[in-house]
Amino acid sequence: MNPQEKLKDMFVMQQRLNDETNGIGWENGYAKNGKLINWKRCIYMECAELIESFSWKHWKSINAPTNAENVAVEIVDIWHFLMSLVLEQTYTYKDIDTVVNDVASVSGFGDFCIDAYDISEYSIYEIINDIEVIIHDCSGFNYELHNLLTNYFRVALKCGVNLHNLYEIYIAKNVLNKFRQDNGYQDGSYQKIWNGKEDNVVMSEILACGGLNSQEIYERLEVEYKKIK
Repeated sequence: MNPQEKLKDMFVMQQRLNDETNGIGWENGYAKNGKLINWKRCIYMECAELIESFSWKHWKSINAPTNAENVAVEIVDIWHFLMSLVLEQTYTYKDIDTVVNDVASVSGFGDFCIDAYDISEYSIYEIINDIEVIIHDCSGFNYELHNLLTNYFRVALKCGVNLHNLYEIYIAKNVLNKFRQDNGYQDGSYQKIWNGKEDNVVMSEILACGGLNSQEIYERLEVEYKKIK
């Protein structure tokens, strides 16, 4: 698949997940249960979780290594909500192909399609500062989608994630999100810790097996979830 095909595949999957989770018409700002949807808040909250993957605290675990695996998962989580924001802001006047073309034309996307950078070559404070630019973009009333996307691509690359990595992890995480919804995530009955492991970790272990399609990933998750004691 070429870069734009991967982009389109992810946007189509995200639209489908949002339709199933929030109900048709979620782009108007409300879920089917009446809850207000705020994608910008979702983005900056996930950015805060991404920062927690770095040893930034001066008073605790100051020499702890960066959790690179969790960094990649958090980058993908931000992407879920960033795509949702793009879809929400453009659905009334753009079809999916136009949306994909617009995103592909954003400054930084070309670099994002090549090799990811080595996260160890960057100061964690430089990366955190870049993450906080995204938080700032999403915290006010005025923001520009193209700038937000450009800043995201820059952070993702510094965190070791390019389009290829993003796509691979996104597919698995999209399946996990659907699995969560199918197993009581909204009503609170879903268990996120599976025998001492967070479900994201289980998902990563399944993904490491390689060569699995969406249905096979879902089936593997079902097998592991049934093992919860």
